[in-house]
Amino acid sequence: MSKRFNTAGVCIPEQNYMVDIHEKINQIISDYIEEGKYFIINRARQYGKTTILYQLEQCLKEKYLVVRISFEAADEMFVSLYTLALGLIRKINRVLKAQEIEHFLLEEWNQPISEQFPLDDLGERITNLCRNSSKEIILIIDEVDKSSDNQVFLSFLGLLRNKYLEHLQKADDTFKSVVLAGVYDIKNLKLKLHPGEESKYNSPWNIAVDFTVDLAFSSKDIATMLKEYEKDFHTEMDISYISNLIYEYTSGYPYLVSRICQLSDERLAGTEHFPKKRDVWTKKGIIAAELLLRKQPDTLFDDMVKQLMEYPKLKKIIQDILFCGTTYPFERDNHLINLGVTFGFVKEAHGTVAIANRIFETKLYDLFLSEMIMDDVLHQAVPTEHSQFVVNGMLQMKLIMKNFYRHYTEIYGNSDLKFVEKQGRKIFLLYLKPIINGSGNYYVEAQTRDAKRTDIIIDYHGRQFIIELKIWHGNEYNQRGEQQLFEYLNHYGVDEGYLLSFNFNKNKKTGMQDITYNGKRIFEVIV
Repeated sequence: MSKRFNTAGVCIPEQNYMVDIHEKINQIISDYIEEGKYFIINRARQYGKTTILYQLEQCLKEKYLVVRISFEAADEMFVSLYTLALGLIRKINRVLKAQEIEHFLLEEWNQPISEQFPLDDLGERITNLCRNSSKEIILIIDEVDKSSDNQVFLSFLGLLRNKYLEHLQKADDTFKSVVLAGVYDIKNLKLKLHPGEESKYNSPWNIAVDFTVDLAFSSKDIATMLKEYEKDFHTEMDISYISNLIYEYTSGYPYLVSRICQLSDERLAGTEHFPKKRDVWTKKGIIAAELLLRKQPDTLFDDMVKQLMEYPKLKKIIQDILFCGTTYPFERDNHLINLGVTFGFVKEAHGTVAIANRIFETKLYDLFLSEMIMDDVLHQAVPTEHSQFVVNGMLQMKLIMKNFYRHYTEIYGNSDLKFVEKQGRKIFLLYLKPIINGSGNYYVEAQTRDAKRTDIIIDYHGRQFIIELKIWHGNEYNQRGEQQLFEYLNHYGVDEGYLLSFNFNKNKKTGMQDITYNGKRIFEVIV
């Protein structure tokens, strides 16, 4: 059976093209497992946690007895302390039987459990198992936060904690290392509680050490997967370039990396625009895969929408960053910032809060703009004129800018200046999005986005358009902005750019003009 890219469940090296994660696994083993640490791998949804645990188990099982279980679909276990103890005994029993441990250990493990003192009984079995096993035992639990808002779960953590502390004092025997994995950091369980429920601030899992291994993929990591693919298909792709391009869009988010590759290979290769596999492993192909990823239904994006609906204050922070260029200091102790990191939506960049990756950023723009678009009066002017903006399959960006100037002047020319100044980039994106929707990609260059300036990059059928949005602060400032844009055009290797200046001076001068410099052209619109 030939290998395939996989984005559903655990990745198996023999079956799937996957990033070489041996260095990450070896670091986990040397820094955590062999040191006898108890720790939590908490990362966002579809961040490769289950694959990490599977690979970890495979590397550990020669030296250790590895007990790997999951709390997925295990709600019935957390009804009472008795059902929890009984459920754990059953789950662990299945693992022990598969590993063919000594028969007497299995018999002891499966004795009837005390209904009066189930956790104490479970603790004794753990002691006997760990004391008499020929190998040290590693406990791994996936989806551990599925019932982390349950008092029964806290009691289970308390049991493991007490046994760990007694083991340090040589008063008990227990697991050498415990690895818990989930989205939420169970050291801060109040984040998992539902509105209206009593908050639980004191997690008994304060024995866990911080887990600092970076599970995101670097461009070099991505290249290891593409090299395996290239061995099979000989597409002559530029592996270094394509790896860097995928990283630029994903920032190494494991699911997004694999999904772009999967869509390129299985959905785009063999189509009209990419008739052969080698055609899709190009810049044009990766951009098409990213667009397809954002357009189609996806459980990761469904979860994003759900979380933003549940936490409107977090949604407001993200909207402020995207549309207003607001800068928020990155502080994990802030409940909302911590939630954004937990869900994988935001990250730290130079001490401030930034959107986690370009795909999430554009998806968030798409989501927020779709919510606003029905009420936007400027947007209503676009659909009837859409066809004139594309000639022979290519976007007519200069015409778009001219029409935006006309409609903006008609609709917002006499509007409240403070309102328009705050909403400027949102107004332009609402106008632009339906024109390129379905045929082109766009993203905002994060390094140039602030309250005064935004650079928008459009990829349309293999051609790039650079548009700078800025707020007018006098002629000298504007000239500096023009110079920056010329430099930006050189960076992207294009000859023409576009500058949209929002001028809020009382005696403002509006209009359109062409500017040339060293063979480069800028079409500037001042509104």
